Amino acid sequence: MIDVGCGTGIATRQLQAAGCRVLGVDPDARMAELALRSGGEAEVARFEEWDPAGRAFDAVVAGQAWHWVDPAAGAAKAARVLRPGGLLAPFWNVFRYPSDVAEAVVEICERELPDVPFDFRAAIRGSADMYRKVFARVADGIRETGAFGEPELWEFDWEFFYTRDAWLDLMPTAGAFIRLPPDRMTKVLDGLGAAIDAMGGGFTMDYTTVAVTAVRTDTA
Repeated sequence: MIDVGCGTGIATRQLQAAGCRVLGVDPDARMAELALRSGGEAEVARFEEWDPAGRAFDAVVAGQAWHWVDPAAGAAKAARVLRPGGLLAPFWNVFRYPSDVAEAVVEICERELPDVPFDFRAAIRGSADMYRKVFARVADGIRETGAFGEPELWEFDWEFFYTRDAWLDLMPTAGAFIRLPPDRMTKVLDGLGAAIDAMGGGFTMDYTTVAVTAVRTDTA
């Protein structure tokens, strides 16, 4: 199978552990190198422009990455590289903050980053709505190819307990923070750490993993 936007190989390693042979495709050579170091296979390219060199695959998956792919061109490329009966399955993890954690994150970010053109409150409250729009575009792109059966939406609810340190490790990877200078990021993390400490040192985040799946037809 292909892992589109494989990044450092987080999804790839789990798929390999389940017995799958996985080829990662990522536009960032540095990400692909990390995936290779962890024992995976990876090629550097945007998926829409990637050359499969005549190879065919049983599945194309994308964990937290398909929104970076053009929905029509990406679905068309998937149709070309999948065998009949093959599966296209981009998926995302959609989070829902506990209300007290959400308020703390917004208050600290608005205080420490007043000049950042990012609506933290809308982003935290609207994550589910944002992804619903993404899912609709993905499904429309799949339908446009005429090469797949009707897309299906799957949802799986789960939760994860974050310790203070685990949460502070994750926060700098969010899109709103990746370009912050280290001194400003430190202020945000100090504030968040103090807030989590005040809540008892950790919290439980609710997640929904959402997948859009479609099967490559025999007649396309």
